[in-house]
Amino acid sequence: MSVMSRPCRPWTVATAILSAGLAAAILSGVPAAAEPAAAAPAADIFARKNLVAWCIVPFDGKERSPAERGAMLEELGITRVAYDWRPKHVPEFETEILEYAKRGIEYVAFWSTHPEAFALFKKHGLTPQVWITAPSPEGATDAERVAAAVARLAPVATEVGTMGCRLGLYNHGGWGGEPANLVAVCEALRAAGHEHVGIVYNLHHGHGHIADFADCLAAMRPHLLCLNLNGMTEGTKILQLGRGQHDLAILRAIRDSGYAGPIGIIGHTNDDVEARLRDNLDGLDWLLPQLAGRAPGPPPQYRTP
Repeated sequence: MSVMSRPCRPWTVATAILSAGLAAAILSGVPAAAEPAAAAPAADIFARKNLVAWCIVPFDGKERSPAERGAMLEELGITRVAYDWRPKHVPEFETEILEYAKRGIEYVAFWSTHPEAFALFKKHGLTPQVWITAPSPEGATDAERVAAAVARLAPVATEVGTMGCRLGLYNHGGWGGEPANLVAVCEALRAAGHEHVGIVYNLHHGHGHIADFADCLAAMRPHLLCLNLNGMTEGTKILQLGRGQHDLAILRAIRDSGYAGPIGIIGHTNDDVEARLRDNLDGLDWLLPQLAGRAPGPPPQYRTP
């Protein structure tokens, strides 16, 4: 079966991994982690207060400064952010934290790992989620690949847990990005003592599961830390909300799933990221009345291609 067509049936391999003698390699004592971000009631799952801006730093065509980015989010009414970065942004790490703090913007998540960022989180009393790509190791069987992924992730899981943060396994394609495998690796890590590990699911990396999205979401939901939206049409990776053929069905599945955590709204193009975020907010606002069974208004006039 190909990676893209793997069905979303939950499966647990933790017991098999431990009985195979791998417990010593992956078990480690981890202090209790911070609780996940506050859950939103089902009716408010897509409310502005529950939206998290994502992919807005290296993907900004205007290359805003931390102060400009904070002001942009404030203007948009977005009060939560997941921070992505490139090496050139490292000197701005603390300024970014301070700009968000003075505007009441919640620092929900940090992409990847960096010692300077981790030191700043301790200094400023922050415990954001830490998002890393779920690995796709080689192996003769899925169980072997899960064991290899757990062994690879255990050190960072220990470090992140010691900080009081949650570790989010991020789907970015390949074997590791398949929902069933995300669940299996997450459950194996939890069985090994890393109970702060969860899943971050990105629809822009999930086109292979449009048809069975509701099943995938049901499998991932117990571990889901954040769910990042995207306009969903086969063959187009990044699309504004409202332009996707399947957007309304996707939102309906999310609403009906019982998931009540953060919802990401993405930039992820090299356009002016404010324009792209506004496009997605407009698309979401156009879809929500339809989700409630009301007639839609005029379709959005998008600012970005």
